Amino acid sequence: MSRIGQEPITIEEGVEVSVKDGIVLVSGNGKELKIPFPETLKVEVKEDTVIVTRVNDEKQSKSIHGTIRMLIFNAIYGIKHGFEKKLELVGVGYRAKMEGSTLVLSLGLNHPVKFESLEGILIEVPKETEIILKGYDKQKIGEFAAKVRATRKPEPYKGKGIRYAGEYVRRKSSKTSIIE
Repeated sequence: MSRIGQEPITIEEGVEVSVKDGIVLVSGNGKELKIPFPETLKVEVKEDTVIVTRVNDEKQSKSIHGTIRMLIFNAIYGIKHGFEKKLELVGVGYRAKMEGSTLVLSLGLNHPVKFESLEGILIEVPKETEIILKGYDKQKIGEFAAKVRATRKPEPYKGKGIRYAGEYVRRKSSKTSIIE
């Protein structure tokens, strides 16, 4: 049984949750998120809690139970508090700046790399080597951060590239020749 899926979700103040036609609608502060769920699960809103239960004990419903519960929890938390992801640019000449709502990265390529800000994502560049992504949809922020990081992943020899704040990059020693 899913231990995470069995836990009830408390609805925070200022957040409204409703269930209709296989979709959980979480709204508040002028923001809105829709989370679809399969027919094998049942979502109930009772007073100030949301309870996710399984209709049957098939493998598919067991495997998705905890996931759907966490998606609903993250939506409620994101509407109330928001999420944040930090990226660091490591390398000589690696810089970031904002031009309007566009993130412009100089990554040692022969052209600057540009990313348009998505709806619901706020991009901040407090330093040239730091990017902060803020928003209420955890999935959108993670996906956008992964796209930015994929332009120059950290390489293992010098550690240059874009990495998440606090990410450990395992370093390799350079290749040496053996002379006899």
